[in-house]
Amino acid sequence: MSKREAFVEAACKENVDDFLQLIQLHKDKTDPFDAEEVMQEMSRDQREALWGKLASLLRDFLLEVPPERWEEATDAESAVDAKRVVAGVTLVATVSLKVLQDGDTYNGLLQIAHQLHDVLVSLPVTEAHVLLHIHMLCEAWWKKDLKDKDKFGRTAFVIALKKSFLLAKPGAELQRLWSLHKVLSNVDYASEYGEQLGKQLVQCFLRPPFIRNDEGKRFMVFLFSWHVDFIPLIHGTIKNQLQFFNKMTVAHITEIYFSAWKKASGSFLEVIESECVQDFMKCAILIRRSSPVRNKVQQIVFYFHKRKVYRPVVKMLSALYKPILWKYLNVPNFEVRANATLLFTDAFPILDPDQEIEQAIQKQLDTLMVLLFDKHPCVRCNAILGVCKILARCWDLLPGVIIVDFLKKFEELAGDCSSGEVRCAVFTYLCMVLDNVLSHPVLEKLVPRFKYSLHDTSEKVRVAFVDMLLKLKAVGAAKFWDVCSLDHLVVRLASDKPHVSKRLAALLFDSYFPADATERDLCGRCISFIQMNPVAARKFYQYAHMHTAPANIVKLMLAIRRILNKCIQSNGDNTEHTEGNKENSMPLGENPLGLEKDVVASLLEVVVILWKTINKTLHHNEETQKQDERCQDALIQMASYMPANAVATFSYGVLSRLRKMDSGAPPLEYGQLLDCICSWGKTAGIIELISDWLSEALPKKRGESAKRKVTIQVTAKAKPYLALAYLDYLLLHPSTRDKVLALSQGPLKQLHTLLGNWKSLLYSHLSSSTDGVAGADLALKVFMFHARLSVHLQHKLSEGREYLLSLEHTATWVGERVLPFLANRRQGDGDDEAEQSRGLGAEITKSFLSVCTDVLVCLADDDFKAHVLHLCSLVVLSETGYLCIPALLPVLKELTESYQLTGEEQDVPTKCLVVVANIFQSIIELLARRFKKEPEEGKRLCQSTLSSLADFLQVAQACNLSGVFDTLFAIVIVETRYTLQKMTHPEEVVTPETMEDLPPLSGTLLSVILKSPPVARAFSAEVLSSLDSDTFGSLTELAAVVHLLAVLRHVGQSNACLKRAAVTVQQQIHTHADAGGDIQGVLYQSSVTTLNEILTHWAD
Repeated sequence: MSKREAFVEAACKENVDDFLQLIQLHKDKTDPFDAEEVMQEMSRDQREALWGKLASLLRDFLLEVPPERWEEATDAESAVDAKRVVAGVTLVATVSLKVLQDGDTYNGLLQIAHQLHDVLVSLPVTEAHVLLHIHMLCEAWWKKDLKDKDKFGRTAFVIALKKSFLLAKPGAELQRLWSLHKVLSNVDYASEYGEQLGKQLVQCFLRPPFIRNDEGKRFMVFLFSWHVDFIPLIHGTIKNQLQFFNKMTVAHITEIYFSAWKKASGSFLEVIESECVQDFMKCAILIRRSSPVRNKVQQIVFYFHKRKVYRPVVKMLSALYKPILWKYLNVPNFEVRANATLLFTDAFPILDPDQEIEQAIQKQLDTLMVLLFDKHPCVRCNAILGVCKILARCWDLLPGVIIVDFLKKFEELAGDCSSGEVRCAVFTYLCMVLDNVLSHPVLEKLVPRFKYSLHDTSEKVRVAFVDMLLKLKAVGAAKFWDVCSLDHLVVRLASDKPHVSKRLAALLFDSYFPADATERDLCGRCISFIQMNPVAARKFYQYAHMHTAPANIVKLMLAIRRILNKCIQSNGDNTEHTEGNKENSMPLGENPLGLEKDVVASLLEVVVILWKTINKTLHHNEETQKQDERCQDALIQMASYMPANAVATFSYGVLSRLRKMDSGAPPLEYGQLLDCICSWGKTAGIIELISDWLSEALPKKRGESAKRKVTIQVTAKAKPYLALAYLDYLLLHPSTRDKVLALSQGPLKQLHTLLGNWKSLLYSHLSSSTDGVAGADLALKVFMFHARLSVHLQHKLSEGREYLLSLEHTATWVGERVLPFLANRRQGDGDDEAEQSRGLGAEITKSFLSVCTDVLVCLADDDFKAHVLHLCSLVVLSETGYLCIPALLPVLKELTESYQLTGEEQDVPTKCLVVVANIFQSIIELLARRFKKEPEEGKRLCQSTLSSLADFLQVAQACNLSGVFDTLFAIVIVETRYTLQKMTHPEEVVTPETMEDLPPLSGTLLSVILKSPPVARAFSAEVLSSLDSDTFGSLTELAAVVHLLAVLRHVGQSNACLKRAAVTVQQQIHTHADAGGDIQGVLYQSSVTTLNEILTHWAD
């Protein structure tokens, strides 16, 4: 069976599933079945048969489940089938219209279309997809010009119209609506259906989206040609809605009116002109000035005036204005006359091409002359506006006599004593005439007659007059000083209100502040202006910033400053001269520049005014602020070099500024102030402030009572953090530190004792973390400063051991009171509290050890070294002493250097060096345990010690400290051996090539050792020495040595000791040739092979 026959066969209720399946295949783009191609291949009889069967199928389903019941149907499956059948039949009907040929009988298709049309009326809104396709069928039916097309066309038209009202962007629907606009030609407007449709069509003029669309405007223009009686309904709708339209929408409405008028003819043209255009003209004339639609109506009428280049418009305006305009120009109501004057002057000339033109123009010019002297000022103002528009537009077309007459009238109106509005209108609207270049020669002679208007009693007139002078200056029609003398302008600038003064400043700006003038010229003009009128000069420079950049303002200020400096210098020279020679002295008040004191004072005022005008701009300029900060820093530094009495005002407030400083202030804010305090000999004041703040912040013990003394109660809160910041700055910089240590010992001892008292608070935080982290941090910082101050005092002031003894007591305190908290957590202890105490204890220990490192450099004696060495021993013996390893290594380095033997060997130093080596061995063991227990923590700890470890190893090598390198060699071998012992498969035996292939601690230590050649040589010597002593005998230990040698070979290390070590290992490893077990055998073979490669490589 062919596709054609199958398609026809499926179009029945019995085979409805097959029909729906074919429709689905047609929609599937990947399937070759195409209903349109199949129908094109059908014969006429097959198509007619198909349409007839589809009409029956559609009728049966619609009778079974009508569209009204689709949403309420109890049998959901039947409702779905009905929808699918309607959609499928609609698709076939639409395709049928495409393949329909002339001569085809399409009664069955017509039945389908009628049934679907009835469905369209009753279909639920939810079936939007089906609605759209039936709508498109109706549209296509009308465009195909088939039977009953009007019925389907009207339906498609109405649906498109309604959809265009509902959509926010109705562009597509408006195009469809325009394509169906001819449907209206067959609709009788007088019928009931026509009236209902007309009410719907009128709504187009109520919707701005419709009005703004080009297709929408074309459609609305067409509506003016539907029926003559429909035009008044459109016009009335627009008039009622006009108050809600904005200016842009009114412009679109105006274009619609004009296009409708251009396309109209016959009775339609007469109705549009009389009912619409002339009605707008009457409204524009009769409307009240306060009406909200006055400007919109005038906008519509003025649009027609602007189209006068189109000849029919000229004739139309003449015909429509003739019965109304001339009558309304003479009515008693001044508002009507004013509106009529506005329309008349805008439409001028109103001519009928078929009548005498010159006579009509003369009549209208005479009317304008009369209107200029109307009894009401409002009419006169509109007449002035209109005449100025006419002169600007038609200057070259009007006779010279007429122009002169008009300008003479303006001269009279400029002196109209009865109305300031009229006088203002003359100058305001003359600016329009100035836009026509041809008017300049005549106006150049006229405007000087208006010069006294500068002093008009009305501010609005003066503003308008100055605006006209600015226009004259802008277009170059005349020199403004030829209109009004400079003296008058300056006097008015000095005395008038801001609205006028600002404009006068703009007018005079190029005269007194030219952009291309030199600094000397600017100053000269400024001085001349001040000498002419100081008040006017101040006002002028008050508004100068509105017409130039701030940089130019600053340029003038600097130029004035230089002038003032010269005046000051000349006055000083004159004073010295008169003291020696009074006979030839210059009269009082004179100077070489010839400036009087009043002028100098005015110059100072000008600088202040200029600075004030640009102050906000400078304030928002980040670059300027940075420069201000730089200047401030430089000035403070200069003040520190001067005696305090030379900068008395500043010096008195420095300590107060330091006291009021915020706690988190950076050193840049207070550093230079501290420099000033110290250089002025007021260091005791800042030390007292530091002591007071730290004393107030230290909690008082119970039962402790203050001594009775008279004090001034200060409400300022103590700032211990800021006190420590000040003390840190004072002790850090040599200049301030020398000033502090130069004080008497009383304040310094008091501060030292005060700092030491904080240890009790620090211990309370250590033993109980309930007081908070912030308090512990502060106490720790104070503890550090106590130790630092002890060092400085011992170095500068004490000849004995007073402050060293204090440090020894502190070391004992750390060992006895702090180190116990470095124990691991025990059962019953709070996790967080114990961890916090342990962390604080480690920080205390590390802080004190860092101070001990500094003391060991130059101040320590044997007793102090012994205390420090004892403390180091206690630290490494504590359970979590590994936390302090980064601080221990620098101490060991300094101890080793200080114990270095310079002559005969001594007992005490030798024993101490043995202790140092033992402590170092304990440190390495601590690191190894941490790597084994917490690999990540061990790695971080080892990384933090790299620098100090390298320094210690260099000192140990230089001092030939025994017990250091054998410890390193032992830990590398032990760790590597442990790794080899854990291997369970022979495949795991791999010879390392890089330090990363070694165990983590071994690789890290080896990287530190190899950075220094002397240290590397000492390590190599230790390797050979250990092998010669037969320390290592097992195969695993010898294999570990081979792995070490392999890494040293790959990193480029080679020396005699290493070669001998390789030979020694080779000799010793052969004793294990009969090693049993797979791993031992592989280990032996791998070691022998590696040794052969090493020896061959080093032999080359």
